[in-house]
Amino acid sequence: MTTGQAEALERLWPRWGLDIDGRRVLDLDELFGGRGLPVVLEIGFGMGEATAQMAAEDPATGVLAVDVHTPGQGNLLALAERAGLTNVRVANGDAIILLREMLPPASLAGLRVYFPDPWPKKRHHKRRLIQPEFLDLVAPRLAPGALVHCATDWEPYAEQMLEVLTAHPDFENTVPDGGYAPRPAFRPLTRFEGQGLDKGHVVNDLLFRRR
Repeated sequence: MTTGQAEALERLWPRWGLDIDGRRVLDLDELFGGRGLPVVLEIGFGMGEATAQMAAEDPATGVLAVDVHTPGQGNLLALAERAGLTNVRVANGDAIILLREMLPPASLAGLRVYFPDPWPKKRHHKRRLIQPEFLDLVAPRLAPGALVHCATDWEPYAEQMLEVLTAHPDFENTVPDGGYAPRPAFRPLTRFEGQGLDKGHVVNDLLFRRR
């Protein structure tokens, strides 16, 4: 962690940070200052550059960004302050606990999962985030019409994502004939994505809507 990231984390966490402890149900409107913002949950934001850019371009949406990487937390907080963003909150801890214990039903306007760990070895596939059980947990927390947006540069994982999302009764593909979606203009290229593209990886976006 750089000095700047550590300083931002210490100074801004009391205002914009959230520790996931599973001990209370969050009032998301209160968390975002009582402005009535729809809130999107982002799981795994890396260093936060794309998160900050998307928040800056859509100030009418609150972004609850979850990660356990403390340098990234500090970096995102610093980026948010530098850009004058008031619609970003940073959560530290396990997103599963957040979803299961701390978010009310139908409280989220969307879910973003960009470039999660692909766990490429077959014996580790059960550790992948996008699984039927995860979708069962997510679905009740999403308001009808909420958008689930996943992106990955690992094609076997993209295939699994497409399979489990298509099979789940609570979600429908926004692509009329099924399959992957073109990268939407609102999702900026991430640093990790750029590294994957440099290696010749194919990036796939999936856009599904909560029924």
